[in-house]
Amino acid sequence: MAHPSEPEVLDQALSGIGVDEKLLVSILRKSHMRKGCSKFFCEDERQFERWNHTAIKSLKAEFKRFKDVVVLSLMHPWERDARLLKKALKKGPMQYNVIVEIACIRSSDELLGARKAYHSLFDRSIEEDLASHIQGSERKLLVALVSAYRYEGPKVKEDTARLEAKALLNAIKNNDKRNAMEDDEVVRILTTRSKPHLKEVYEQYKKFSDKTITEDLEVELLLKETVECLCTPQTYFTRVFDAALRDDADEDAKKALTRLVATQESEEMKGVATKFEGKIKERVKGAYKDVLVGMLEK
Repeated sequence: MAHPSEPEVLDQALSGIGVDEKLLVSILRKSHMRKGCSKFFCEDERQFERWNHTAIKSLKAEFKRFKDVVVLSLMHPWERDARLLKKALKKGPMQYNVIVEIACIRSSDELLGARKAYHSLFDRSIEEDLASHIQGSERKLLVALVSAYRYEGPKVKEDTARLEAKALLNAIKNNDKRNAMEDDEVVRILTTRSKPHLKEVYEQYKKFSDKTITEDLEVELLLKETVECLCTPQTYFTRVFDAALRDDADEDAKKALTRLVATQESEEMKGVATKFEGKIKERVKGAYKDVLVGMLEK
């Protein structure tokens, strides 16, 4: 049986998510391994062999992935969340889902801890920064979400949940098609009610509509993710894993997987991860894979 060529071995080591360090080390000292590896290196019109800038940038991101998951895992949860919130705010609207994830999936005490850490790290409150930097319709919802300190007991009033399900339905399907995030009742319900109560609202909504809340919010992505994180977190976790483990996954999707695995230990998340075990083994490489699998087995 013929041995694979060095370019084939190199491509194998660098394909997928993460890097197969052991396989890479086996050929790293061979200076001619660049030959035939057109994915990363190419010759210009002067026969000068140079790197493909885009491919090398992607390669650096794969090497960095292991560092990111380790640092996030070792950092104090409050500081970690505070820094993730700050970074998401700086990145802008495309990263506001990170703010939603932290505000909605963390417990009330965990979120309060992140707010305290934000004070210490940045000499400002997260509420202050959100209110001053976000100008769009998302501001009201996001400020209220990070300010929340929800009741976490099991008590749910079914009659109230039914009324609030109707209120959400009216706001989402209003005649003037106004963004539901601008509706005071939507913001009040999603930012003040307990998660058990909101799960009951979610079930009641399905009785009044031919779709779920998230299906009716298909075009309002930030609000949809808010409802998912609060009412059906397993659906949110599934979307993150599925998007990150696709062959054509983008960098944001891969970062979301790292963030989720490093910050979540819920049984719901581990249950979702188990369903993707085969895909993880197929797509993920090297030390990053070892950390990923090890953390999911905790």
